[in-house]
Amino acid sequence: MAAPAGPPAGAAGAECSEEALAASLADMPELARLLETDPHLKPFAPDFQRRYNRFNQTLNDIGENEGGIDRFSRGYESFGVHRCADGGLYCKEWAPGAEGVFLTGDFNDWNPFSYPYKKLEFGKWELYIPPKQNKSVLVPHGSKLKLVIRSKNGEILYRISPWAKYVTREGSNVNYDWIHWDPEYSYKFKHSKTKKPKGLRIYESHVGISSYEGKIASYKHFTCNVLPRIKDLGYNCIQLMAIMEHAYYASFGYQITSFFAASSRYGTPEELKELVDTAHSMGITVLLDVVHSHASKNSEDGLNMFDGTESCYFHYGPRGTHILWDSRLFDYASWEVLRFLLSNIRWWLEEYGFDGFRFDGVTSMLYHHHGIGENFSGDYHEYFGLHVDEDALTYIMLANHLVHTLYPDSITIAEDVSGMPALCSPISQGGGGFDYRLAMAIPDKWIQALVGDKTLAFWLMDAEMYTNMSVLTPFTPVIDRGIQLHKMIRLITHTLGGEGYLNFMGNEFGHPEWLDFPRKGNNESYHYARRQFHLTDDDLLRYKFLNNFDRDMNKLEERCGWLSAPQAYVSEKHEENKIIAFERASLLFIFNFHPSKSYTDYRVGTTLPGKYKIVLDSDAAEYGGHKRLDHGTEFFSEPFEHNNCPCSLLVYIPNRVALILRNVDLPN
Repeated sequence: MAAPAGPPAGAAGAECSEEALAASLADMPELARLLETDPHLKPFAPDFQRRYNRFNQTLNDIGENEGGIDRFSRGYESFGVHRCADGGLYCKEWAPGAEGVFLTGDFNDWNPFSYPYKKLEFGKWELYIPPKQNKSVLVPHGSKLKLVIRSKNGEILYRISPWAKYVTREGSNVNYDWIHWDPEYSYKFKHSKTKKPKGLRIYESHVGISSYEGKIASYKHFTCNVLPRIKDLGYNCIQLMAIMEHAYYASFGYQITSFFAASSRYGTPEELKELVDTAHSMGITVLLDVVHSHASKNSEDGLNMFDGTESCYFHYGPRGTHILWDSRLFDYASWEVLRFLLSNIRWWLEEYGFDGFRFDGVTSMLYHHHGIGENFSGDYHEYFGLHVDEDALTYIMLANHLVHTLYPDSITIAEDVSGMPALCSPISQGGGGFDYRLAMAIPDKWIQALVGDKTLAFWLMDAEMYTNMSVLTPFTPVIDRGIQLHKMIRLITHTLGGEGYLNFMGNEFGHPEWLDFPRKGNNESYHYARRQFHLTDDDLLRYKFLNNFDRDMNKLEERCGWLSAPQAYVSEKHEENKIIAFERASLLFIFNFHPSKSYTDYRVGTTLPGKYKIVLDSDAAEYGGHKRLDHGTEFFSEPFEHNNCPCSLLVYIPNRVALILRNVDLPN
């Protein structure tokens, strides 16, 4: 994960007068720091000024009309269904296109019209239901509920509240049911949120596929069985996918139907809270994969056509539909949509204790073209102009402002493939306010599929993983090559790929096969929707070697901190020799990707004089290597300039080996 780097193509063609630049800097002085970081952005200073002013104006409007963003983002405290102190229920909805709104359910024998809402200003509706005579609630915990919407054309629609806290599907039912979630005893958190890690090592996880069994795993299973593995592997953060409720399991959690409901297919809200709390007890930061870029087209158990109109939460007409994802697109300029989405952010932070978010589909949000058919060559003109959806950008800035104001140690990550400049710069500089950008081009480079394709290990070793991964059999050329390259690829990505590292669950030990969810195309099979952790626990299989390497790689980063260090200086990338060498965090990294050639006394440049020793060696026996290096060897640099480095040293580098050397003359 990294911020964009490198000069843009074609930026020099942009025009910005000295007067416009001066006006932009006078209006927002912090912009000067951004332009100092990247002078190529100077022609676009008025764009940053306009974006910041739109954010600031919206924030001020929220203050004037709602009493501030703190109050505005607490929509879940009044919208939906809530138990009052007197035992009654207060219900509130926003349905601007409705002619009538009613509440029905178990509590009134599903009479659709016996509890009508009162119409308020601005498309809002409210209802108070008094308690029973004995002061008990009329709608107990676990009751089924439905909203009844009378549309403007007289149609009667049954809907789930957009603010529903829990929905579930019984048996073979197609649609989800809204369950009133109001337990007598809610989960009490025992551990505080974590501090922001200096070097972010993320274990991206999907609860449902976390078991080796062909079924949907539970929050409880993940808490008891997977969290200890993550801790042992040295990851300090987990990113939970597919938590916000989605009716279609095979959507991987990207077609949200109920934004405030934790997916019931894995268990109860209290069990998810226990998962987060247990992770915090281990010192692990927990991020939520939040999907505010689009929503499911479902209407009976989703937001679509909620009040009988297509433009309640979404844009009207073609602008409101994503043609590739077949989903609905939010109207980020709508006041109540802003309330809904910002309240949703706050809900997951405060109700469930999450430490931040990975925002999915940011590229789709940023541009009216949603990135469809765009190659993003790096020309800065691609990131400014009328094709940028500045309503969505304003929402992104508001969301980041809210998250970091509420909890300064929170983390936000943008999943953006476009390379929008300043997306990870402070809002005060006109940036988007994210902490990190997920650099999707890196896993794409290694064909590291997350879903619907082979894993990296399977691309490298394929069918031989079924027959030749036993330590009782000799290495075959395919397995040997695959295991060695798997370690090298992951290490060079970890050390050279940016300021953070993300691994998808199971990939650390070379998970075989591919990932696919049950669907009609595979006869609803769970065979590939699982993680076979038992493979790495089997001492007779070679998966343990990859697991060991991943663990030690993470724990070395914890000690040495290369992710939080300045970017590496690459002193050598030799195409013929297949050697890559660079320095970062006072460590010397050497990779020999050559399939057959080893080098004796290979000269490697270094900026730091002193004595070096090996601290990580992919060829070590415990990592399935060939143990060709003596870890007791000391390497002494000499004042011999090499590859623009003032010093250099001679190293033996076997083929298909990655080494990390530490200068032992420096303090730890």
